[in-house]
Order: sequence, then C-alpha cells, then structure tokens
Amino acid sequence: MKKLNILFVDDDEVERMKFSRVCKKSDHHLSVTEAKNGEEALNKLKNTSLSQLIFLDLNMPKMNGIEFLEILKSDEQLKYIPIIILTSSDNNKDLKKCYELGIAGYIVKPVRYEEYINHISKTLDYWTSNELVSQII
Repeated sequence: MKKLNILFVDDDEVERMKFSRVCKKSDHHLSVTEAKNGEEALNKLKNTSLSQLIFLDLNMPKMNGIEFLEILKSDEQLKYIPIIILTSSDNNKDLKKCYELGIAGYIVKPVRYEEYINHISKTLDYWTSNELVSQII
C-alpha cells in the first residue's frame, strides 16, 4: 500500500487536531504535514514538495486560501497537486472562484463530528484509491 502525503492548511488548532485524528483512525497509509496559513504552506511545499494532496481552509490570516490557490496554480511544479477546500464558507462566490482556479473538491465543514468523519473518510478513500495521484508531481 502506497503512502499518501497530505498537506493540511488551517489556522484553527482544533481543526488540525480533528483532521489528524480522522487520518490516524483511517485504514489508509497517510502522512500529514500541517501549515497554519497559506504562506507557511507555500514554504513547506517549496522545501519538500512531497505533498500529493492538499486540504485547504479559505479563512486564514497572512494569506487566505484563495490567495494561496492563485499562487500555487501559477507555479509550474506545484499547480498539479489536487486541492480539496475544507472550509466553513458556503459562499457561492468563494465556491465559484475556487473551481475557476482548478480545485479538485469543495467541502463545507459539517457541524456534527460524525458528518465530518464521514466526509473526510470518503475523500481519503477516493484519493488513496487513485493510483495516478502519485504520478502528477
């Protein structure tokens, strides 16, 4: 079983803990790197570039998710990394802008923890079963 390297970008410590908990309980072989904002995420990607999937919050300090997306998608090496938006924003304008920038999915953070687990687990099931994800970077 191949390991899936994930970059999780969210300024909220509770969200990072929830995501990490779901990944640890998962049956998949995952490695999760965390970043607290878009700026930190870009630095981590430029220094390691091992991420095969990015989960990204939109509302963050320093550099928000859309600013991060615009920079990432203009980078010739990093633009192919699939990005899943995981945010509290159900704003239609945000949704449209993110898809225009080339995201792979958009999840509005559920309030109930059970629903959160379900959404993240299904997303991880898909991306760990996608053999081609390891070939894009």
